Amino acid sequence: MNRRSFWRWVPAIADATLIFILSAQPNLHLAAEPDLDFILHKVAHLIVYAVLGWLVARAIDGPTRSPRFLVAATLLLCVAYAATDELHQSFVPGRGPSPRDVVIDAAGASLGLLGYRLTRRAGVDSGA
Repeated sequence: MNRRSFWRWVPAIADATLIFILSAQPNLHLAAEPDLDFILHKVAHLIVYAVLGWLVARAIDGPTRSPRFLVAATLLLCVAYAATDELHQSFVPGRGPSPRDVVIDAAGASLGLLGYRLTRRAGVDSGA
């Protein structure tokens, strides 16, 4: 891996680290009201994984990468990370694994990937 490739991965690794840290918080509540807390948690999953999807796609993308490879590799990495993060939560007091969260995370990663692809297609500079 060359220096440029390494630096393209740093933001994705930082976002994955943030996700890990948040997942390690026992009894993490975003609101006092349970229904609002539930909704905020699901929206947070969608957002942090949309960012992760964007950043992973940016890190993987390159002039020799096919669009199919970009999509498959990005989603594989993001969904695998989501699944391992849910496993991680099973060891955190007050937290637990949720297959529904993996689905929400996959949707978020897909949105981030779509956003990345649309901006690249439109010619917006992504730092490539």
